[in-house]
Amino acid sequence: MDQTFGKKEKLKSKVLITKLFDKGKGISSFPLKLIYLPVTNHTVSFKTGVTVSKRNFKSAVDRNRIKRLLREAYRRNKALVFNNTEGNYAFLFLYLGKEMPSFEQLDHKMKLVLNKFKLQINEKNTQ
Repeated sequence: MDQTFGKKEKLKSKVLITKLFDKGKGISSFPLKLIYLPVTNHTVSFKTGVTVSKRNFKSAVDRNRIKRLLREAYRRNKALVFNNTEGNYAFLFLYLGKEMPSFEQLDHKMKLVLNKFKLQINEKNTQ
């Protein structure tokens, strides 16, 4: 499993993002929330996006830093999900906190959220 986060893996479709907010299921481990939705017709098994609230972080510099940290944490830990699940999913990671996080905090929370996702998907597949 390569540890890249290429253009094909990025969530850019406005239609898909709207569907995620409307019909997606959520998993939370404060300050991180994952919204996911099974999708079809994609060349990559996971499409991923990140977002940070403008309400909590007025400065674009701060929002962009948190988004970079989230993407890096996902890139380093995506093997937890890629190797253990079947099907195609769209992911949206939301940062809900009000304070600037460290990379170590986000990395730890990313692992927790991805493991919760893996358990939920495996539960559904066994039922």
